[in-house]
Amino acid sequence: MRRVQVIIALLVAMLLALAGCGQATKTESVQQKAEQASPEKKVKVGITQIAEHPALDSIRKGIIDQLAEEGFKDGETMQLEYLNAQNDMNNVATIAQQMVADKKDLIIPITTPSAQAVAQQAKEIPVVFSAVTDPVAAKIVPALDKPAENITGTSDVSPMDKQVQLVKEFIPSLKKLGVIYNTGEVNAEVQVGMIEEAAKALGVTVEKAGVSSSNEVKQRTESIVGKVDAILIPVDNTVVSSFEALLTAAKASKVPVFASDSDTVKRGAVATYGIDYYKLGRQTGVMASRVLKGEKPGSMPVETLKDVQLVMNEAAAKNFGLSVPDKLKANAQVVK
Repeated sequence: MRRVQVIIALLVAMLLALAGCGQATKTESVQQKAEQASPEKKVKVGITQIAEHPALDSIRKGIIDQLAEEGFKDGETMQLEYLNAQNDMNNVATIAQQMVADKKDLIIPITTPSAQAVAQQAKEIPVVFSAVTDPVAAKIVPALDKPAENITGTSDVSPMDKQVQLVKEFIPSLKKLGVIYNTGEVNAEVQVGMIEEAAKALGVTVEKAGVSSSNEVKQRTESIVGKVDAILIPVDNTVVSSFEALLTAAKASKVPVFASDSDTVKRGAVATYGIDYYKLGRQTGVMASRVLKGEKPGSMPVETLKDVQLVMNEAAAKNFGLSVPDKLKANAQVVK
């Protein structure tokens, strides 16, 4: 009897062991299937932009196109969020806070105000900015060659000496040059200083008209058109976003308008030595992809797009009663 009991106990133990193995195998199989079914982790990238206008939209497109070429495609290997502040500084700060709270793998702010807001909020998240004229003066990075530990990017600084000289070539009798800019933006203040220095060297006086919002652009243009021979717009998002209003006021008084970016020339300004903002976006995208692949922003100096292109709008020049100098035509990209 005792022998039978031992045999039965052994059989029961064997059956329990086999059941346990089967359950373990089944559990492992479920885990393996779940792992196989889970999608690859997407990097979370946020793009924040101060306002919508062609130059900034071109930058954003360049960034996204370059990231895709580098293997970061929205919806596949990247989860991209784009938020526009609609030129509202309250929105700028809110967007920065939101992107930091969402723990993005990378934030790409376009323009100085957006970059300033993100820099204040993102202390650990990598940041690659674009279209910041002077990131040192804006206190975004301590130096161009040695940026902040988690922040770097590209500058859209424009050659203001060449811009003033260009106006002078179209209008040899130039004595007073009007400049309309946002007094609340550091990048605009920096450019105005450059314009004043370049104008002084040519014996030209600068008449400044400051604005605090896009709603003031037309009125401030009307306030100076009777005092100047021409108007030069710096790279200023507030003014550029309301360019059509400015142009209407300038046309009414036959005061020629010159710009600092090629997109604004296409919209009706006479000419510029401008950078290609799409190319700047692509350059920013290269830097962004390097960060997403593991490179530290602090080891990447701030970059600028050194190539500038003379862009002229013949129809705009004609509308303002100007003739295009022959020596400029040969090397210019002419838009109709």
